[in-house]
Amino acid sequence: MKYIIFILFTVATNAAAQLMLKQGMTTLSPSVLAQENIILKLLMVVFSPWVFFGLATFVISMASHMFVLSKVDLSFAYPFLSLAYVLVAVLAWQLFGEELGAYKIAGIIFICIGTVLIAQSGSPVQDPTISQTTTEEYHS
Repeated sequence: MKYIIFILFTVATNAAAQLMLKQGMTTLSPSVLAQENIILKLLMVVFSPWVFFGLATFVISMASHMFVLSKVDLSFAYPFLSLAYVLVAVLAWQLFGEELGAYKIAGIIFICIGTVLIAQSGSPVQDPTISQTTTEEYHS
């Protein structure tokens, strides 16, 4: 559980990036969307402020995730990323007025239950000797 803060940081930055991209794509000016040159259009989209910061936040999230993966088992860390869906669904409902119906709420509850079960599933810390031995046996 020592690395849970980094896992949750990864989740939060992943969700924040999604929200920034949504904001950026829905507030693009019509002139950007009307641009016929695909390269110019792509550059205008990527360098619009919300999209740019959303992409930059994804890079931060990925760097954090890579750090986490160097410290804990993938089968422990990766399922926590599903919590980003929970954050995005709730915040998109609050910020963008997106629907949050019964099925989404039920799905969110299942995601949270599954994440808690995985968090309780044992030691998240990798044993470097096990992975090294497994890698050596694989290449032999």
